[in-house]
Amino acid sequence: MSITIPVIDRVLEFGSEILKRAIPDPAQRAAAELELYRARQAGELEAVRVQLSAILAEAQSADPWTSRARPSFMYVMYVMILASIPVGIAHVFNPGAVAAFTAGVQGWLAAIPEELWWLFGAGYLGYTGARSLEKRKGAAR
Repeated sequence: MSITIPVIDRVLEFGSEILKRAIPDPAQRAAAELELYRARQAGELEAVRVQLSAILAEAQSADPWTSRARPSFMYVMYVMILASIPVGIAHVFNPGAVAAFTAGVQGWLAAIPEELWWLFGAGYLGYTGARSLEKRKGAAR
């Protein structure tokens, strides 16, 4: 959506310029510009609706691999975060081993392409946004 909004804004600016030249009456021009902005708003809302419907379709899929893909990946991330607690405790008893372990994990995480981290962030935000919307509408009951 962030890519299409600047394009829509440029189209609206161009449309406003055309309206300024085509409609000399300020009241009629303002009404035409209002319609132009309403069309923009409807288009943006439609884009958000399409994105959320894809996320909800995945979450409601009968296929367990599809419906549980995002939550499972988040659980893996939670386990990694929680694993830092015992690693911190282990550091008290054997700092050298923990330093070697930490260097290994950092190397492993650095090997993951940056695009996958962005994909994870987008998936996480999309999933939580869809769940929030679903709960607000009462569909989760």
